[in-house]
Amino acid sequence: MKRVIGIGNALTDMLVNLSSDSVLEKYGIARGSMSLVDSKLQSEVSKAVAGRPYSLSLGGSADNTIRAMAQLGAEVGFIGKVGKDTTGDFFEQALENLAIKPVIFRGNNRSGKCVSLISPDGERTMLTHLGAALELTADEIDSSVFSGYDCLYIEGYLVQDHTLIESVARRAKECGLQVAIDLASFNVVEENLDFLTNLVEKYIDIVFANEDEAKVFSGESEPINALQYISQMCDLAVVKIGMKGALIKHGERVVHVGIMAAAKRVDTTGAGDFYAAGFLYGLTEGLDLRQCGTIGAVTAGKVIEVVGTTLSDEAWSDIHTYIKRVKTEKYLF
Repeated sequence: MKRVIGIGNALTDMLVNLSSDSVLEKYGIARGSMSLVDSKLQSEVSKAVAGRPYSLSLGGSADNTIRAMAQLGAEVGFIGKVGKDTTGDFFEQALENLAIKPVIFRGNNRSGKCVSLISPDGERTMLTHLGAALELTADEIDSSVFSGYDCLYIEGYLVQDHTLIESVARRAKECGLQVAIDLASFNVVEENLDFLTNLVEKYIDIVFANEDEAKVFSGESEPINALQYISQMCDLAVVKIGMKGALIKHGERVVHVGIMAAAKRVDTTGAGDFYAAGFLYGLTEGLDLRQCGTIGAVTAGKVIEVVGTTLSDEAWSDIHTYIKRVKTEKYLF
């Protein structure tokens, strides 16, 4: 694997720091979940948190992963759909600025937006209005898009369109690519369990899941058993177990990699996306499982130190320093 192209919902993130979880309770929103909502509810919640500190950044799960991979030095592309608006222009130009090959379509609705509510302990809860991102269809994506790539990375949030996600996975496989997926969110898995199970069995080579997602997907309460269940369906399975790190299984080999302790746990937004970025980057460099898992832990550890998913040049410099050590010393923790 050398070059990776991602597909996902092209979104702009509004990240809001909460003083408490009262707004989640008021609107009956499950803490730590990702919910697709209409623009009315998104606007109501935005008004309810008006006055709280917030920031704006490029978002979308797969886009976070692909942008992080670009910063790490990987050759990457991104497939998505935005509106015919300045937000869409900004999104596409930002990809080009990072040397990401954009395959961006334009829709009739305004560009999608995600309101990410950050609890005092850093946990994030997302309310997403997909807007133009929802207009992306399988018919728009020609097989030629996959030319020159070795892996397609799919965000699980695309599961709102079963036809789209299954079609691109099938076409990528027909073009000789490996296909990786992040299961996205426990509620997304729960609501689409049969479809996702069938998708993984037929087309997926690499699965990323956190502990909750893995439990719902597998029906197993213990992460190691969930890992075993998932690994029977795909070539490589990764189950992230929070502060305990991650379990990785390829063939008969199981590897446990710990976390990189963050200086301060500010916001978990993008932690899973950045973990996948670090892990996939390691695969593009031909590194072993432990090294890939370690780089994933490093990138995830850095992104939770900031609000949002935009890291400073200093943070990226630190990450590259860690990666050099990982490549020479095999692993750090």
